[in-house]
Amino acid sequence: MINWKQDATLLAKILIILALFMGIPTCLALYYGETTALHGFLVTYGAVFLFSAAIFLITRNNTNTHLNARDGYLFVSSTWIIATAFSAIPLVVSGSYVDYSSAYFEIMSGFTTTGATVLPEIESLPKSILFWRSETNWLGGMGIVVLFVALLPALGVSGTMLVGAESVGPTKDKLTPKIKTTASILWTIYVLFSLLETILLKFGGLSLYEAVTVTFSTMAAAGFCVKNASIGTFQSAYVDIVVTVFMMIAGANFALYYKAISGHLRSVWKDGELRAYLGIWGIISIISAISLSYNGTYDGFWQSLRFSAFQNASIITTTGFATANYINWPSLPQMLLFLLVFVGGCAGSAGGGIKVIRVVTLMKMAFVNIKQRIHPNGIFHVRVGQNSVKNEILLSISTFFGVYIATGLIGAVLISFSGADILTCFSSSFLCLGNIGIGFSEVGPTGNFAFYPSWIKWVCSFLMLAGRLELFTVYSLFSKVFWKR
Repeated sequence: MINWKQDATLLAKILIILALFMGIPTCLALYYGETTALHGFLVTYGAVFLFSAAIFLITRNNTNTHLNARDGYLFVSSTWIIATAFSAIPLVVSGSYVDYSSAYFEIMSGFTTTGATVLPEIESLPKSILFWRSETNWLGGMGIVVLFVALLPALGVSGTMLVGAESVGPTKDKLTPKIKTTASILWTIYVLFSLLETILLKFGGLSLYEAVTVTFSTMAAAGFCVKNASIGTFQSAYVDIVVTVFMMIAGANFALYYKAISGHLRSVWKDGELRAYLGIWGIISIISAISLSYNGTYDGFWQSLRFSAFQNASIITTTGFATANYINWPSLPQMLLFLLVFVGGCAGSAGGGIKVIRVVTLMKMAFVNIKQRIHPNGIFHVRVGQNSVKNEILLSISTFFGVYIATGLIGAVLISFSGADILTCFSSSFLCLGNIGIGFSEVGPTGNFAFYPSWIKWVCSFLMLAGRLELFTVYSLFSKVFWKR
């Protein structure tokens, strides 16, 4: 039975803590004298207060704090949906966005670290609104619920099933016996990397405001930027290299960093997913650089490698930054970028997409099936790195891949009702589902989602949520079995 009162109580507490994080852009609004933005933040505080007060009043006599698996799925999905609903209020009240549909899309894109935008022009918006937009990237990068599980002693509930419902990837690393400690470790690593990138970007000539907002989106593998031309605005090889390195850091499994800190460097390097992740990015970046250099797109191989390495890192990690309009690149580098859309980051990373571990496993499953056909009596195992993959995980990965592709295709069909061309529809659907943010045609590096009607933005918001929570957490809510007592 679903514990409605406890789920609602936790949700109210999370909204209050989110409102506290909104204090930073509120102070910025005061500092820059942005009265309309300040008004938007104050209205949001009032809405959160009224909602939370009503919840606490209704649930004041609740003594049952037990949560089951269904509570986990319902609570996590509700948290992302309702947190987005409240966080979008400042964008509309401040007049920065034309309607609530656009604001909801933008914040869902932020929290799910998609980075897709409806803004045709960014730099004219209040700095505090743009900061809040980027901050939602950072909060969603390691997971909203994972963040609050680290604070759960104050919330008064076990967080194991909540992390299980939100965590990405086919496997979940529990670094310590207590899930609260694991969540704290992951967020500590995340914060330290964020501080390091901010410092390095400051050395590259960025203002503190620019460095922080770029870091928010880099470490979250997101893609929002406070500049119209994204990272290309800075025209700096140093900035490109720093952001490329930290995008790749964000796209790797954060559990490996804990292992490295703990002295298990050999096991980190033996990790099959990490080696495949770096190998795919490295090989494709070099091939793209050769093509770009050969076609005269850039001056020489090294400049070509700078741009190809950045853009390939941006797509494979599902960050969505851009330093060039790759729509003008030769066909080969474009096709390689397109293939990376269906790869994604590592399990346990800030990146979205299908995930490297799933792609590698599916490829090895295909080879094993070929061997099995040739040698019917043979016994073959699917191995990734040093580990043999269990049959139940193989089934889970196969099912996920099928549902993922089906969801993307259905999304593309729905988006096609807007009248957009087929490449735009296909790209829009899968870039939202994979939480990538930029794609091809009208939603390429110089495009945006502003031209879509409101109902398409809601479709895309659903795709972003389903992709970020890896489909089944959301889809379970549509099952009759879920709601049976």
